[in-house]
Formats: sequence, C-alpha cells, structure tokens
Amino acid sequence: RQSCNGLAGPRAGPDPARGGLPEGVEYIPTRKKAKNPMKPVGVAWYSLYAHTRLGYLFYQRQVKKARERYPQGHSASQPCHFPGVKILPIPVLSNNYSYLVIDTGSRRAAVIDPSDPLAVQAAIEEEEVILEAIFCTHKHWDHSGGNAVLHQRHNSCKVYGSALDAIPELTSPLVDREKVSVGCLTFEALATPGHTVGHMVYVLDGGPFGGPPCLFSGDLLFLAGCGELFEGSPETMLASLDVALGLGDDTLLWPGHEYALECLTFASLLELDNPALEQKLQWVTQQRQEKRSTCPSTLGEEQTYNPFLRTHRPELQAALGLRQGAGEQHNAFRARVLKEVRRRKDLYKAT
Repeated sequence: RQSCNGLAGPRAGPDPARGGLPEGVEYIPTRKKAKNPMKPVGVAWYSLYAHTRLGYLFYQRQVKKARERYPQGHSASQPCHFPGVKILPIPVLSNNYSYLVIDTGSRRAAVIDPSDPLAVQAAIEEEEVILEAIFCTHKHWDHSGGNAVLHQRHNSCKVYGSALDAIPELTSPLVDREKVSVGCLTFEALATPGHTVGHMVYVLDGGPFGGPPCLFSGDLLFLAGCGELFEGSPETMLASLDVALGLGDDTLLWPGHEYALECLTFASLLELDNPALEQKLQWVTQQRQEKRSTCPSTLGEEQTYNPFLRTHRPELQAALGLRQGAGEQHNAFRARVLKEVRRRKDLYKAT
C-alpha cells in the first residue's frame, strides 16, 4: 500500500487573495525600499555565512531559537510508506526538512540534510534504526550543521556529498550519477549546481519497492519554487532544473524547506489565470493554517504551477513581458525568463 501526505483527497480551502487587479494588468511584486539580497551587502553577508565561523555561530543561534519556538517542529508531517521503505520527514529549524529514509527489512537508514542533530537522533531512536549514511545536498549550515554531531555518535556512518562544496565531516565524495546502497535502498547522486557550486540532489530508486522515484532536492527545487542563485548563473540553474525534470512526472519531490505558501502566493501574482495554481494554493493555505506539511509534491504537478519550471510556457513569458529575440536560442531565452522570475522572487522575498 502506498501512502503519502498531500497527494490524495480534494484540495479545499479558503479562496486565495487575488489582489483585485483588472484583467491584463501586470503585477510586479515589489514594495517600497525593497532590498535585493544579491546586492553587495547581501553578497558580503553570504560570504561570511558560507565561508567563516560566523556562519556556524549564526546557525547555532537559529537552532536554539527554533527549538524554543517549535518544540514539536514547525509542521506536522506524516511518514510515507511503500513496501520495504519508510520516508520520515523531520521538520527542523524554522522551515527546513531533514528526511530519514528507512529500509524497513534491515532497519538500516539514511538521513538527508540533518540540520538539527537532536531532532534527527530522536527520530533514529524512535524508529530503532541503524544510521548508515548522511546525504548532504550542500554546504550551507542549515543543511549540514548536524553532520559532525551525528557522525561522532554513529562513527561507522558515512557522510556523502560533493567535493566541490565544503561539506562538514565529508567522508565519501560523490560524483554525478554515482550510486550508493543503504540496505536494499539505492540512491543516485545528481550534480545540480546553481544554488552552490557543488549542490547535489539524491534520488531514491522506486523500482524495488514498486513506487515512484523520490527526489530529495535540498535547495534546488521547492514546492512552487527554487533556490537562490548564490553561486551559479541562470543558465546553470536552468540546466540543473532540467536534470530534475528528466526523472519523470511521477517522481515525488521532497524539498529542503517548507516554502510552499510563500512560493505559491508569489507565483499567483505572475500567472493570474492558472486553475492548477489556484487549486494548489487553496490546499496549501488550508494545510499551513493547520501547521501541516505540504510535502511531497510530484514533478508532474510542479510543472503546472511552479514558475521556475515553466520558463517554456508562453503564458508566463507574456506575464513577464518577455519575447524570444531573433536568433536567440530557445534555452538562452528560457534562462532569461528564469533570471527574471528569480529577480522578482528575490525582490518579493526581501519585502
């Protein structure tokens, strides 16, 4: 029996606010004194966060505050069961997700992005599993900060990630398309640079347990969103998103953050007449009012409302006021569309 939160049942809920704009009027989501996080001050802060001990101290403060504010986690999530495997989302920090993936036959497990080691260790103990692997999508502390504590506690556990990122406690560098087995589970690492130069996602092969592939996307892809371009170009991010889409429409998307409401609200300001987007926003609004998790989604569903996956769609291009130039290659134009969506999202987020 297959069971996953957020993939079944009617999506009912309150009507999303549409802003009262007349038909045909374009909305550019900015406000007074909005700060673009990619301006020099933002770049300086990012460098401190990603490359100095100040970033780790900031992460520790985030953990402390989140534990106080969300003693039970920021969202109520449900495990996903397939024959022989269990996926347990662990809500950590203020909006992150770690994932404990269990081979239920051998009780061997892997964790993806253990942001808060105490929360992850509690899940390991409750599930009574042996931690064999830590899969880290990228170096940022809100995804890798728990590596050291967990690796010290489970010293036979291997820490996987890209050698291009400064992954804490990295023991087993991976290259693109490399596979790792944990019990009867097989994970494939895919290089997806853009958010960071060494960002990787991990795909659980669904074949052996009769389920779909499961994409643990870190900060590459969120429900209705994608990661900021801290260390890559729009062209790089577009290529990485296309790699993810190549996994197939039935692939389950397990994102690194609970950003669904913010991302869908932003998307609804770009595409004013998208029934799939409206329906998903209604469902997500209800889920978040009840503090419930919104994951997983599917890649097929994401393509109906996620603007970062709709760069080829004429309706989005028209909403942005962009047209393909004479002699401009299709993917070059798509990258330009992605750049504009990302620019507007950064401004929207900064308000």
